[in-house]
Amino acid sequence: MRTGIIGTGRIGSTLARILVAAGHEVVLANARGPQSIGPLLAELGPAASAAYPAEAADRAGLLVLMVPHASVRGLLAPAAVEDKVLVDATNTFSGAGAPADPDGRTSSELVADWYPGARVVKSLNTMHFETLAVAGVSPRTKSGGSTAGGERLAHFTAGDDEKAKEIVAGIISDLGFAPVDTGSLHAGGILQQPGGPLYNRPLTEAQALAWISH
Repeated sequence: MRTGIIGTGRIGSTLARILVAAGHEVVLANARGPQSIGPLLAELGPAASAAYPAEAADRAGLLVLMVPHASVRGLLAPAAVEDKVLVDATNTFSGAGAPADPDGRTSSELVADWYPGARVVKSLNTMHFETLAVAGVSPRTKSGGSTAGGERLAHFTAGDDEKAKEIVAGIISDLGFAPVDTGSLHAGGILQQPGGPLYNRPLTEAQALAWISH
């Protein structure tokens, strides 16, 4: 499955690098247009291509939103992501940089409202890009996603579509991480969002599973 990444900042570029290293094809898009992605494409090679966001939605089977949350609404036509797995990797913050609480709802619940036909999964939003870059190497080439003790670091999934979560979990595994299901889009999203107990807190698979089971 080709993965579309919308947003090519530090975290989006890092995800593209580790996906390509794991043998995946990626199509990249951002607000500035394909011409701005040239240097990253040259680095990634033939497994990567560039497009406008609407084209990326058309060419990819799975899309990852790695843009500011405020720019998600209206970014794509809802029909463009009908029945597609849409990974919300965005985070909501107030103007002062503090975690935002949009009327008690998670960022992913809002994304699901804006794109009602999409299969929304909250994932890939909790880890700092530097940790993602160092740990996220395909296990086919190194013991990626591992701590010094050999345990994989966890990446979390939340959503109401179990099959969509399984698809995202498979990609997480390909990257050398351990997928850990935090539950529904609402309850699991609360755990993963800024201010939540799993945000920016690297945990091994065992630590994450122990925490979730409490």
